[in-house]
Formats: sequence, structure tokens, C-alpha cells
Amino acid sequence: MSTRKKIALIGAGNIGGELAALCARKELGDIVLFDIPAKADFAKGKALDLEQNSSVIGYDAKITGTSDWKDCAGADVVIITAGIPRKPGQSRDDLVATNLPIIRSVAAGVKEHCPDAFVIVISNPLDAMVYELKRATGLPRERVVGMAGVLDSARFQLFLAREANVSIKDVRAMVLGGHGDDMVPVLSATTINGVAVTELVAREKLDAIIARTRTGGGEIVKLMGTSAYYAPASAAVAMAEAFLLDQKRLLPSAVYLDGEYGYKDLFMGVPVIIGGRGVEKILEIKLTDDEKAMLAKSAKSVQGITDVVKATPAT
Repeated sequence: MSTRKKIALIGAGNIGGELAALCARKELGDIVLFDIPAKADFAKGKALDLEQNSSVIGYDAKITGTSDWKDCAGADVVIITAGIPRKPGQSRDDLVATNLPIIRSVAAGVKEHCPDAFVIVISNPLDAMVYELKRATGLPRERVVGMAGVLDSARFQLFLAREANVSIKDVRAMVLGGHGDDMVPVLSATTINGVAVTELVAREKLDAIIARTRTGGGEIVKLMGTSAYYAPASAAVAMAEAFLLDQKRLLPSAVYLDGEYGYKDLFMGVPVIIGGRGVEKILEIKLTDDEKAMLAKSAKSVQGITDVVKATPAT
């Protein structure tokens, strides 16, 4: 019996395939690429392709394509990408009617076969889908997170690096709030190798970058005709790696709030420490009055779509 960690990827589409490739190259564990029965052969083919790629690149990982939840049993990490990606003209919230039944089905599989896993949700609308996943599985909040803040912060960091003409490696930024057009880039916590970003980028440029960050996902959807998948996969793997290797990384993540920042019974992006016990700490950082107001606006938007999910009966 293998002593390697086990990573179950729910959804074998663009993001699922990239997740599998990244996890394999990093040798984080054996990988199960799961999809619905109609796409079982697709999942098996992608898994076989990735296993053959190991002979070229030189990584050790067993990769299994399947539509059987039993193959996911005992997973240490579950990353959920299942659902319909955005199309041009759609908002993330437009996907709720389609993706909610999918998330509920996935939650049943996780509850039965992966009850001890650290679960990362990518499916949109993110904040509402991760709320429903936790509600349906009953998992503790330390083991259910949504991937949004790492991706949104990465987009913010890139745009800042290009404008300031500095290395992306030196930019440290944080985007909080919901994964939507009301997300909150926190300028007070944004530096370029310790130097306040306002020292290198003019305010009007910062405002334009913030606006572009908020619509960063939609920009890619408009260009490609579907949702991004390279950066989202990398962001989710960073979170999974922090858990599997007990890295104690400070990462902005959508977590269940129970009074933190003044919000309760809500998933929203805030800074957290992710380590071997999952979400080990939620950090309540100081925000400016403007940032607090933006976070309140974002929370209102998240609450609205979450209320729709809570009021939608199971079918």
C-alpha cells in the first residue's frame, strides 16, 4: 500500500488537467482525476497522457482517471473545479443555477469518501459554492477553503510589477473580500520589497490597476471565450502544498467567518495561515476606513448570492 499522499481533483477539464500536471511535477502525491461518467474516458486519457509525460520529465506519481468516487476514497486533499466555466458576457453569479446542483452532488461524494480531506473549492460563484460545500458536508471550517485571494492577488501583483517596471518577485500584495467585482485590493498591505507601492506608482495608475484587477477574470474570458486555468491551478496548488508540507503560509483565502472582521456565517477572502492542520489561523489585519468600507460592500455582495444558495432547495 502506497504511503504517498493522495490528491483528488474533481473535474478533469482545463483547470483539472493543469492541477494534475502541477501536482505531479511537484511530486505532492498520487493523483485521482475525477469526472462524471460521460467524461470518464476523457479523464482516463488525460491521466494516461500525464503519466506518460512523467517518463519525459522524470516525476514519480500515479495518476488515475475515473468517474468512480471510490477511487477518491481517503484523499488527503480534494480540489473541486467541477461546474460550468464562464462564457463571454457572464458574471460569476450567473453560474449559480447551473453549478449549485453540481456542487451539492460533489459534496455528497466528499462527505462519503473523503471525510478527512482538506478541501479547496475553485468552482464559481466561489464564495457561495464553498459555503454550500461546507454546509452540505458538515466539515469543520479549518478544512474547507475557497481559492480566490491567491489568484486575485497574483493578478494585482502582475499589473503592479508591469507598471512599476520591477520584478514580479519583489511585489507583495493582498486582495481580500469576495471573488467578484467588489473585491478589495489592500493598498495599505501592498509593498515592493518593503517599499510602499504608493512610492513607485501614481495614484491614478493605482486606481486603473485596481479596476483591472477586479475584472481580471472577465478580461481573460472575453479574450479566450472561457475561464482562466493556468494561474487558478497554480494558486490552488500553492494552498494544497501549504497543507501537505505544513508550510504555514500566509495566503488570502475564502474561509468561513464567525465574527472575524465583523462578519458571521459567510465565506469571504481574508488573510489566513495554512499549514498541516488546514486553516490554522485567521489574521485580522488593520484596514483603513476606505478599505473597511470596500470590504463591507464586498461582503454585502457575497451575502446576496449566498442567500440565494441557502434559499434554493435541493432537487
